[in-house]
Amino acid sequence: MTEEVIIRNALPSDRAFIFELSPRLAEVAGLVWHSDETIQKMQHDYIKEMLDQTGIPQITLIAEKSQIPLGFIYACARKDEISGEACGTVPLLAVSPSAQGMGVGQLLMNSAEVWARNQRYRLLHLEVFANNKKAHGFYQKLGFKAETLHMIKPL
Repeated sequence: MTEEVIIRNALPSDRAFIFELSPRLAEVAGLVWHSDETIQKMQHDYIKEMLDQTGIPQITLIAEKSQIPLGFIYACARKDEISGEACGTVPLLAVSPSAQGMGVGQLLMNSAEVWARNQRYRLLHLEVFANNKKAHGFYQKLGFKAETLHMIKPL
């Protein structure tokens, strides 16, 4: 399937598809100290902010096959918290349930890496919910390593 998938820049008409994947992004959080509604609202608000953002280097890409969208990735500039240098970050990656396990996420991540290299960034950063073990394995296979761990305790 991956040889038939194309990666293209997102268009305004892709907004509905991107928001359709918002619940999938929220459901993998597994944060029992937050309600599902709170997590979903945070995810929805974050996507809206992402799509409306201007003024920083960024890219939103869509993976599609036969003009059917399969997933998206958003990458943008960020300041590295350790070195202070500009780097790339991938705050959002989502693949539709029907395209899971078919290499779509890897194609999107590869495209984000190309974008980050073209920006002359030395590092590509991402964050993933601690409970999303499937994503941890996926990112580790792509060469990502944990740098810090943000911890929380519900009181």
